[in-house]
Amino acid sequence: MKKISDEKWDKLPKIEDNLSEKYGPVGSASRKEFQAKAEAWYYAELLREERKRQKITQKELGERIGKKREYISALEQGQTDMQLSTFMLISNALGLKFSLVVGSFLLFIMCF
Repeated sequence: MKKISDEKWDKLPKIEDNLSEKYGPVGSASRKEFQAKAEAWYYAELLREERKRQKITQKELGERIGKKREYISALEQGQTDMQLSTFMLISNALGLKFSLVVGSFLLFIMCF
């Protein structure tokens, strides 16, 4: 296995630089918006994967929570934001439990 020299490593683009260039510096409104959308996508992806694992269709999940299939699809594709209440409805419909830990940051722990 080849080792990359420190000099070459230092010349590689850094993820933080790319994020700052595209979405603004840490703490900026545009960066916070990006972070919120990225986290919403992540949680929606977790729920989508669990729905698929259980072999539940979007229509069936929608019926369980009183929403249309199109809404579930939009959530899973990141086309609409998911409120915490919706997250909880879907989690419960899939038989998931979660804990909310509040400290220096917010963390959802999914228990599958």
